[in-house]
Amino acid sequence: MDMELLNAIDSFIWGPPLLVLLVGTGILLTVRLGFLQVFRLKKALTLIFRAKDSGEGDINSFKALCTALAATIGTGNIVGVATAIHAGGPGALFWMWLAAFFGMATKYAEGLLAVKYRETDAKGHIAGGPMYYIKNGLGEQWKPLGTLFAVFGVLVAFFGIGTFAQVNSIVEITKITVGIPVEATAAVLTVTVAAVTLGGLQSIARVSSKIVPAMAVIYFVTTVGVLLSFYEAVPAAVALVLENAFTGTAATGGFLGATVMMAMRNGIARGVFSNESGLGSAPIAAAAAKTKWPAEQGLISMTGTFIDTIIICTLTGLSIIVTGQWSTELNGAALTNAAFTAAFPAFGSELLMVSLVLFAFTTILGWNYYGERCAEYLCGVRIIKPYRVVFILLVACGAFLKLEAIWVLADIVNGLMAIPNLIALLGLSGVVVAETKRYFAHLGEEETEERKAPVPAAEAGK
Repeated sequence: MDMELLNAIDSFIWGPPLLVLLVGTGILLTVRLGFLQVFRLKKALTLIFRAKDSGEGDINSFKALCTALAATIGTGNIVGVATAIHAGGPGALFWMWLAAFFGMATKYAEGLLAVKYRETDAKGHIAGGPMYYIKNGLGEQWKPLGTLFAVFGVLVAFFGIGTFAQVNSIVEITKITVGIPVEATAAVLTVTVAAVTLGGLQSIARVSSKIVPAMAVIYFVTTVGVLLSFYEAVPAAVALVLENAFTGTAATGGFLGATVMMAMRNGIARGVFSNESGLGSAPIAAAAAKTKWPAEQGLISMTGTFIDTIIICTLTGLSIIVTGQWSTELNGAALTNAAFTAAFPAFGSELLMVSLVLFAFTTILGWNYYGERCAEYLCGVRIIKPYRVVFILLVACGAFLKLEAIWVLADIVNGLMAIPNLIALLGLSGVVVAETKRYFAHLGEEETEERKAPVPAAEAGK
């Protein structure tokens, strides 16, 4: 296949039209929801641990969030951020923040609609996501759009984010850092993935709910350690991000310089790629949450973008900037590795390796589930076992495949996933607003009832 043609298609798909549609949808939802991601963020963060989990569903809200974060927090948080800053300069981090801010409203709407329009499959499990809210929300005449989304979802799970990109990251970093042979890593990884994924959502959610918080804490502590080691450079780094977002970056050392447009394009594209707001993947996990209020799960889903980009991507970006590594010729994982070793010469590479392996491994688990739900939508429950077997075989092969065409094709279908989803979000934005008002009216009534409730005599006497 002609690589020049594929690259041209990829650049077009991830060019201004899609980025404008992604951010524009977020802006529209932000305005219609009254900047919910600002005024309801505290409530959303509280719900992560205090959701009532009283409705129908397969897993509790916390596990649903962890499953979504498992797929979302991946190599993009380490490699993607480094790539964006290498190409667009420090200013790219600002545009990443901007995309995440509006992306929080998008992720909220996705989570809400996923719960509202979910179904129960032939095995009694919850099935939801863009294909279902397209069919059940927009109407049967839009069903082909949902089918398109599902086809792209399976392709991304099989050939893109779900397998090859993550597997390659794991085998390469373990070989380079500690010298483990590719074959050994591939064998252990395949067996581990099989052991978890063959158990279905319950197994994936159980593992994710343990690994995701642990890996987030490990990475948080490591990157904060980098920033503390270079604490005097932090204010200047933040100023550099804000300044370069609107002025571009002059050439420094091996860095060739970047225009404002380069910073904007790379920051927004890599930010969206990392937190997946608008791509339609996370609502597939959100649909399985035990809740009777769609808006409640929407709020919990919204925190995924906040955690992924506002916290984790920011820590990566600032680590690269404060250490001065952004102005070198390094790129990708090598750039983040240089930042870690600048702060921790003795064990920086090992810390990065642990983070990258955990991030990539959980992404494989999350995307296994996303692809499975898409495959089931297309072919019914009979496809689940064959799908899992094929997925595991692709994980086994992924360590030995380095076909450039596959990466580009994966990027293309990943972008194509977003289009049907964004059309649905725009078409159902009125439903999102109505459900939001209904939920917060309910919360207001609950608070009123609690205030009116008589105080028990034992408490009254205290």
